[in-house]
Amino acid sequence: MSETGTIKRAFEPVQRPARTNGHPFPEETKKVRNSAASGAGPGSESPDSKLSNSGYSQADLVADETRGEATAAETSRDVAPRATEIELKLLVDSDRLADFSNAPVIVANARNKGSRKHLRAVYYDTPKRVLQRNGLSFRVRQSGARFTQTVKTEFGNDPLRRGEWEANVPSMTPDIALALPFIPEKLRADLERHPLEAIFTTDIHRHQRVLDLPSGTVEIAFDKGYLKSGDRSMPVSEIELELKTGSASAIYELALRLAEHGPAKPSIRSKSSRGFELAADTPPAARRPRKLRLDPSSSLDEAFATILRACLHHLLQSLPAAEDGRDPEGVHQLRVALRRLRSALDLMRSVVSLSKLDLLRSEAKWLAQNLSPARDWDVFQQQTLRVVAQGCPAIAGFDALEAAVEQRRLASYDKVRQVLADRRASYFLIGLGGWIEARGWRGDVAPEHLAQLAEPAMNFAQRILSAQHAKVLKRGRRFKSRSPEQLHRLRLAAKKLRYVTDFLLPLYGQRKSTRRFSRGLADLQHELGLYNDMATTASLLADVGTESPGSGTAAAAIAGWQAHAMVGVAPRLKRAWSDFGKTKVPWSAEAEA
Repeated sequence: MSETGTIKRAFEPVQRPARTNGHPFPEETKKVRNSAASGAGPGSESPDSKLSNSGYSQADLVADETRGEATAAETSRDVAPRATEIELKLLVDSDRLADFSNAPVIVANARNKGSRKHLRAVYYDTPKRVLQRNGLSFRVRQSGARFTQTVKTEFGNDPLRRGEWEANVPSMTPDIALALPFIPEKLRADLERHPLEAIFTTDIHRHQRVLDLPSGTVEIAFDKGYLKSGDRSMPVSEIELELKTGSASAIYELALRLAEHGPAKPSIRSKSSRGFELAADTPPAARRPRKLRLDPSSSLDEAFATILRACLHHLLQSLPAAEDGRDPEGVHQLRVALRRLRSALDLMRSVVSLSKLDLLRSEAKWLAQNLSPARDWDVFQQQTLRVVAQGCPAIAGFDALEAAVEQRRLASYDKVRQVLADRRASYFLIGLGGWIEARGWRGDVAPEHLAQLAEPAMNFAQRILSAQHAKVLKRGRRFKSRSPEQLHRLRLAAKKLRYVTDFLLPLYGQRKSTRRFSRGLADLQHELGLYNDMATTASLLADVGTESPGSGTAAAAIAGWQAHAMVGVAPRLKRAWSDFGKTKVPWSAEAEA
C-alpha cells in the first residue's frame, strides 16, 4: 500500500466506542446550538473558546446590559438569532471546481441538485480598521432582491467555529444600529465617532447543496468569483462546508472524501481576511499561537481536546503566510505549530495507544522537515548576513553571497509550496481535524486508562510537568562543560518543556510563580536558540560558499563576527541557566499563589 493510502486509511471516520470495561468516556458536551435560546454565549462549550481574537469574551460581545436590547431588535427589526457558524473551506483549482460537485460522496448524499446564486457583498470598517483589528467582520450581502447584514467573530483557538449574527436591511447601505448589540461595548464609541467606509467587495457565483451524512447534515457551497479593492483583485475558487446539524466531525469526513476526488487544500482563511489583506496590499498575517484557557476542573479528556484543537488552529492559520512566502514569520509559525502539535501528542503517550500517535507525529515531522531549509535561509539572510554586511561595509563579497543565498532561499520556498500542495499534506490536516473532533484517542485508550480520561487534568499535569522539568535539569548538569551537541539536546528538552508549560500551566491560573517560571524558561530558550543559530550558520556557509565566487572574504567576515559574538553569548547563557535552576516550579506545593 502506498504511503498516502496508509494515511487515508488511518483517518477513516472514527466511531465513538461505547462503555468499555465498566468505565464510561466523559460525555461529549459540544453541540451546535442557538445561543439565544440557551441564554449562554456561543463560546461556552469549551474553555478555550470563551475568548475572541480580540481578547474580549463572548460575554463582552453580547454584554448583559444589551441582551434586552438585542431581543427587542430581533423582534422589531428582523434580526436573525445569534448562532455559531461551524465551517471549513477547501481551496481548489478554478478549472476543477465544477467537477467536485459530481464527486461520488456528493452524488450519493445530496438531497437534490441544489440552488445557484449570484452573491455580491461589500465589507465595511472604520478608516483605522477598528473591527478587523478586534477580530470582527461586518458586511452587507445582496442575493437577488434580498440584502443581509452580517457580523462575524472568531472563537479563540477553535479552527471551525465563528460567531455569526444576521439582519435584513433594505439596501447595500449598512445599518450600524442593528449591529451594535453584537459589537463589544469598548468599540462602540469608535464606531459612533468614525463613519464606516467600504473596504472591498466580493462577487461570487455559488452552487449550494445540502448533504445528509451519517454523522450530520452539511451545507456545501461551490464558490467562484473574485474579491476587489480599488484596482486590485483576487480570484476565489473554494468549497465551503458548513455544519447544519450533527457532529463537527462530519465536516472533516466530507472534506477527506472530497480530497480523494481531487487536490483540495483545507483552509480557515475567510474572505474577510483575504479582502483586508488585498485592500492593504499586505501578505497573509502570520500570528503566534493564542494563549490557552483551561479550567482547573477540566477533565483530562477535555484538556486533550482543547490543546489539540488549539494546535490545529495555529497550524491552519499559519498555512497561507507560509505558502505566500513574503513574510518569513509564516514558515516560522507553521514550524512552531507542528512542533507544538508533536509535543501535544507526546503528552498523550502515557494514556493513548502509540500506533495512531506515532502516525500523526511522523506526518507532522515529514511536513516540518520540508519547511526547515526555508526557515534556516530566512534566518541566515535577515539576521546574520545583512547584519554583518551593515557592520562591515568595507569588506567585499557580500553582494555575491546575498545573491547566492537568495537563490537558495527561493528554491526552498518552492519546495514549501510543493509540499503544502501535496495531497499527503491535505490528508494529514483533514484527518487530524476529524480525529480531534471525534476524540479519536478514546478508541485507542487501554481499558485500564479509561477512568484516567475522566479525572481532573491537574493530576496529569503535575506528573508530566515534573518529569519534563527533571529531564531539562538532567541535560544541563555540569553546564559549563557541555559540548555544542549536548547544548543542542538541552535546547530541545527546554523547548519541549516550554510547549508543555504553554499547554498545562493555564490550569494553575495567573500565579506569580507561573509568570516567573515562564519568563525564566523563555529566557533560557532564547539564549540556547541564539547559540544554535550560530552553529547552523557554519553549515549554511559551507553549503553556499562554493557556488558564490568572490564571496570568500564576506563568508570569513561572518564566521569571525559570529565567533566574536559567541564570546558574549556564553556568559548570558550561563546566567540564564543559573537563574532557571533557581526558579521554583509553579506546580509545587510551596509555589506562590
